[in-house]
Amino acid sequence: MFSASEIQSVKQRFGIIGNSPLLNHAISVAMQASPTDMTVLITGESGSGKESFSKIIHALSTRKHGKFIAINCGAIPEGTIDSELFGHEKGSFTGAHEARKGYFEVTDGGSIFLDEIGEMPLGTQARLLRVLENGEFIKVGSSKVLKTNVRVIAATNVNLIKAVEKGKFREDLYYRLNTVPIYVPPLRERGEDVVLLFRKFTSDFSEKYNVKPISLTDDAKKLLMRFPFPGNIRQLKNIAEQVSLLEKEREVDGPTLSKYLPTEQSRLPAVFTGSSTGESSDFTERELLYKVLFDMKKDMNELKKLVLETYQSGGLNANIINKHQTLFEDIESPVTFEEESRGPSTPVNMPIVLDPQAKKEELEDYDDDNIEDIIHEEDDNSLSLEKKEKEMILKALRKHNNKRKYAASDLGISERTLYRKIKQYDID
Repeated sequence: MFSASEIQSVKQRFGIIGNSPLLNHAISVAMQASPTDMTVLITGESGSGKESFSKIIHALSTRKHGKFIAINCGAIPEGTIDSELFGHEKGSFTGAHEARKGYFEVTDGGSIFLDEIGEMPLGTQARLLRVLENGEFIKVGSSKVLKTNVRVIAATNVNLIKAVEKGKFREDLYYRLNTVPIYVPPLRERGEDVVLLFRKFTSDFSEKYNVKPISLTDDAKKLLMRFPFPGNIRQLKNIAEQVSLLEKEREVDGPTLSKYLPTEQSRLPAVFTGSSTGESSDFTERELLYKVLFDMKKDMNELKKLVLETYQSGGLNANIINKHQTLFEDIESPVTFEEESRGPSTPVNMPIVLDPQAKKEELEDYDDDNIEDIIHEEDDNSLSLEKKEKEMILKALRKHNNKRKYAASDLGISERTLYRKIKQYDID
């Protein structure tokens, strides 16, 4: 095993920040694998820094004077990836005006880093397996077998075992790649490393733009360490640069930092939510309007069923009302229907007149989707989006006993947007 000073030396050389035991273990494994020619599979979430480990392995190997090429397999179209990796002959396909060497031929004697290996097509996987086993490959459009001496370092952020089970990744290739596995821990498993990295990114920003660096209060540091960071180091750098740019006060506390962190419901990268008129706010309002429209459509479909069942039964009765009770939940005064007092006739205040004597055979060709929407002129205002939006907010607040956090979650919007809507509609 390597000493702490040797591991620290590698960190400084490759710009790796952090003292997490999981991180140190991953670096130690990379250092052990470097002098060999064994194939290495680096696993870890997107943005966790897998490419840095491929550079460590190459730089500390006997191939360090050879070429090192990093390739993102997910960024190359399926129709051209074979040509990119193994080359092609002139005229082998449309657009092949001259012969071309592939990466495996160009990098002979060096190392190739295949990032996002899980996105590689199955046909290309078979070609790669032959390279790993025999060092042989064939150019596209050729029958001549060529030799290469390349070390393959692969990385992925997907579970390759599950991909094998689903038939999306070759099992033999998985075991051939996984000779030396290295697991790069996500940021949420690295403890205080997140604070060190935040300080590094804000310091880099201050040096580049000649501004005073950001410092965090204790509560802000704790908040940063609790945040899961689904985007890992990339997301942290994004947040650090946003804070450095937008905050006038260079000491940032917890409430200020929380404005730059996504909500628990969102898995997207951080978007600054300090302004109530920004793009993020517009997006959440649009989501709320979509939700209102979908709920209106659902209520209309229920109303269609109510009308049809009433028509078929020859009148409105308590059983039908109870079956569709959800249509009347938003009415402040509870609606009760007493079948004995009104009898089987059509109730008062119905917006349409139904013929209880209609022949049942006329209804056989009816379908819910073929029933036209019937809207009384006096009810036009009830379809106002603002009115419906206000009703939805009131309903959510009543449901959760005026607890805004839970009401906002139920509505699918942020608590900040809900607070602004409450002020806009003058809701007590």
